[in-house]
Amino acid sequence: MAVRRGRSLVLAIVTMLTAAFAAVFVGNGVAQADSTLIYVHSDSMNKDIPVKVLTAAGGGPAPTLYLLDGLRAPDDNNGWLIETDVEQFFADKHVNVAIPFGGGGSFYSDWQADDPNLGHQRWETFLTKELPPAMAQFGSDGVNNAVAGLSMSGTSALNLAIHNPDFYKAVGSYSGYPVVSAPGFAQGIQVSVAQMGGNATNMWGPWPAGQWGANDPILNAGALRGKAVYISSGSGAPSSDPTVNPVSGQFDPVKFAQMVPLETAASIASRMFVGVLQANGVNPTVHITSQGTHWWNYWQDRLHESWFSTFAPALGV
Repeated sequence: MAVRRGRSLVLAIVTMLTAAFAAVFVGNGVAQADSTLIYVHSDSMNKDIPVKVLTAAGGGPAPTLYLLDGLRAPDDNNGWLIETDVEQFFADKHVNVAIPFGGGGSFYSDWQADDPNLGHQRWETFLTKELPPAMAQFGSDGVNNAVAGLSMSGTSALNLAIHNPDFYKAVGSYSGYPVVSAPGFAQGIQVSVAQMGGNATNMWGPWPAGQWGANDPILNAGALRGKAVYISSGSGAPSSDPTVNPVSGQFDPVKFAQMVPLETAASIASRMFVGVLQANGVNPTVHITSQGTHWWNYWQDRLHESWFSTFAPALGV
């Protein structure tokens, strides 16, 4: 019912946002703490994947948080490391944090077909079957696992938890798009993949058929029953940042286009998803406010909040 009632609003608003859907960039930042860069071979993709591991403080077996990047994830770094204090924040916490490099435009999914530009994408297989054994060398217990992501990978994190209910105990979506197959949102995803050089038909098949329904969190929300779930988004309201406030002398129209429409769409989708979660017996922790734009400072704050409210209790830390 929630999807049906919201569809006209989604179609009217979100379709206008699709041109901006891919504007999640990474910049220049510095983060330093104890960490290890490893290369994990993916048999499914026939290549080595760099992974930065923030090692757990203290001795003994530790849980693992898998932290995913956004749409424009570079192959040689990760936005969480570039733009946030993730290394310092987790330096004193008894959890291994696995931060893979790459995956830009992939939605961290197993694609149905090879793509002429993005190649052979099998990220779900890598994240759930190939990377976890490599985490054993850091004392990961292999039992207490969680996954989180932002924007593109907020959607991905939810799908990974839905598809692998025995692996993850907790999941977090920061400014994600948990409505995938509805008109407007589907076109936004198609445009975002195209802006990274890929074809979403190779990812999930022809919309609205193929695997679009299987990768739509709102259609599979019941699979998260019994999990710890964190959902956040702003609404794109620009009052907290003068550079995206049209009435401010510091207004930057390019930055506005990158940061505000995307968060408005995330807010619409996240609100719809929360209602469906609750109707399916899932009680998520929710931080959806009138403030917050589509950028790393907001996601850093939500990562901190979700650690204490959701991940640490679920992982027994």
